[in-house]
Order: sequence, then structure tokens, then C-alpha cells
Amino acid sequence: MASNKDRQRKLARERHERRIARDAERRMRARQLTKWVSVGAAVVVVAAIVTLTALHLSTSSAAAPTKSPSATASPSATASASASPSPATSPTPSANGTVVCTYTPSGKAARNVGLPPGKTSIKGNYQATITTNRGTIVIDLLNSKAPCTVHSFIYLAGKKFYSKTPCHRLTTSGIYVLQCGDPTGTGTGGPGYEFASENLTGAKYPPNTVAMANSGSPDTNGSQFFLVYKDSPLGPSYTPFGTIVSGLSVIQAIAKAGTDNANGPGDGHPKESVTIESVTIKKT
Repeated sequence: MASNKDRQRKLARERHERRIARDAERRMRARQLTKWVSVGAAVVVVAAIVTLTALHLSTSSAAAPTKSPSATASPSATASASASPSPATSPTPSANGTVVCTYTPSGKAARNVGLPPGKTSIKGNYQATITTNRGTIVIDLLNSKAPCTVHSFIYLAGKKFYSKTPCHRLTTSGIYVLQCGDPTGTGTGGPGYEFASENLTGAKYPPNTVAMANSGSPDTNGSQFFLVYKDSPLGPSYTPFGTIVSGLSVIQAIAKAGTDNANGPGDGHPKESVTIESVTIKKT
């Protein structure tokens, strides 16, 4: 028979073994908890990286310029969203009134006419007569305020760049313009060169305004222009270079006939097709 002392030793040993087992279990649980925390942290980090990447891609995508036209889109060579305003002013003339203009080759010309001469003058007044199949429009050109723009327009008219070309866009909602100057009729054609914006400080676009379209960015003027037939709330991003002195009713009649809404409600091709037959320039 085991003595009382032996039984006490046995009980003490069993208690010790149970304590060791509990300690081992606690350590195992602690290791598992640490592992779970580490895995969870890694998942959070990975998720954060994925989220940030997605956000970056989304922001980059959203920031990219759109080429899709809309009823309230501003008049641009590619019917893009409104261009950012530019503080461009006309170049400073020399003492004798000479102005240096820079015309930079850009893209494929819809009609190959070369580049305008690099110098012009703010002296002299010019009037353009646009003869269309719907009537005649007469424009006083703002040579002293936008000399390089007027110089380009006169050059293109002299090269018959505008002859037998369509006015490809009419807007009757949001803004109120008839856009012309692309021989291809697609809204993407130009003269094969670009030049800087002018006369933008405080620019407004009331009826009778003639202004340059652009590709959606400052200083991307080419051959396309628009005729404003009703007050249009555009930002100062489009070079005003002329004032309609006769023929506003012609444009208003075209607008009254409506648009085919090809680009959206109130924005598309004129329902009554408009063709520029010729543009002639007279020094006044």
C-alpha cells in the first residue's frame, strides 16, 4: 500500500503536469493570435494598396480629356468639353505696328495650304464676307485685338481653304453657335498648323461674336470658328476675332430649323445643311 507521502507526491506531480499543460496551451493560443493579427494586418495593407491603386487609376481616367460631344459642350475642333481659360492677350506690336506670329505645324492638313507668313500688322481694318447657300454674312475683323488670328483667317480665305466647306455643327441648347471651318465636315479637320490664343481678357460671347474653336486646350487654334447667334455663357477660352455686322438673321434662321441632335439634345448638324461657298476679304 502506498504511503501517505507517496500519494502527496503523486498529487503534486499531477498538479505540476496540469500546470505545464495549461501553460503550453496558453502559449499556443498566443502564437495563433499573433499569426492571425499578422495575417489580418497584411490583408489590410494589401487592401489599402489595391484601393489606392484603383483610386489613382480612376482619378487619372477621370482627368483624361473627353472627346465626346454634349449639348452643353463648348465649341472645339473636336467637339470636346470646355477648354481651361487662358490669360492670353494679343502679342505686343513693334513701334511701326508689326506683330510676330508663330504658326506651328500640327496634324494633317485638311487642305494643304502651308503656313501663313510670320509677321503681320495691327494697322488696317478688314471685313470678311462669307457667302453661304443660306445667305451672306459680313464680319468686321478685329485686327488690332487679335492680329495673328485675323492674319491666319485672311491667309486661309485667300488660299480658298474655306470655299465649298460645310458648317458642321449647330447648337441650340446651352450655347448658341454655328461652327464652320473644317473642310472634312467631321469637326476634326484643320489647316495643318496651330497658333496661340489672343484677346481673351474679359472675353464674352454675345450675339454677333465670331470666335475661334480649339481642340479643348489653350493655344490650339486652327481653321475652325463659330458664329454666335444668341448670348452664350462660355468661359474666356475662345479667341474673339470678329463681329457680325450683317447676316445674323441668316444664322438665326438656320438655328430655327434645328439640329439633328447627332451629338445629343440640341447639338449636332444643322437640319438645313449649310455650305460656305466662298470667303472674301476687303481692306476698309
